[in-house]
Amino acid sequence: MSGHSKWHNIQKTKGAQDAKRANIFTKISKEMIVAVKEGGSADPANNSRLATVITKARAANMPNDNIKRVLEKAAGNGSGDNYESITYEGYGPSGVAVIVETMTDSRNRTASNMRHYFDKYGKGLGASGCVAWSFDKKGVAVIDNEDGDYEEDAVMMDALDAGASDFEAEEDCFTVYTDPDDFVTVTDALTKKGYKFASAQIEMVPQNYQKLENEDDIKNMEKLIDTMEDDDDVQNVWHNWDNED
Repeated sequence: MSGHSKWHNIQKTKGAQDAKRANIFTKISKEMIVAVKEGGSADPANNSRLATVITKARAANMPNDNIKRVLEKAAGNGSGDNYESITYEGYGPSGVAVIVETMTDSRNRTASNMRHYFDKYGKGLGASGCVAWSFDKKGVAVIDNEDGDYEEDAVMMDALDAGASDFEAEEDCFTVYTDPDDFVTVTDALTKKGYKFASAQIEMVPQNYQKLENEDDIKNMEKLIDTMEDDDDVQNVWHNWDNED
């Protein structure tokens, strides 16, 4: 069915993710604070955007105490008032489509950095909408099945019964796709059935993927992603590079 080998890429980058765990938590915390500000509530039951971010935080193994502290801070002093969400689009090596989601308190700084990254490692920053048309916004939840604990048919039925729009089975994981509005409902239902997620968030999913054959292009694409993800203003980097071996 639709999708791509998500868990394969997660496994390949797990060491890097572990090393950046504190940075990941910081980015998720910022996202929660902005969700509280824009949603008007620190209660996920009354703030669907916040509920979505909390699901992402738990899939990233962010401790409940951390989540609680962030929500108390957001509710208590209006943190996040200076942040705004800005999305940038551009092209990596050989025209790979790239979408960068940021949260920043300095539009000029972030725009300058994004332009520099795209110019140095890719083909340049593009206009709004230049590549977004080739992505679909979806809820994506990955269930680790590396130990073979789950039966494909059972997981698929549970996912579809919960309201999933699509399901993909691979050797060591299952990927559940949802409409963005159904994401929290579906993941909550699967959590109650005992499933744990390797990752769970709203993603920009490419409609098709592009291979890179040139070694320099591959190295530059890796540098582009790493550099962007290391930037404190960057929340997510989506692209259509097929980087599987």
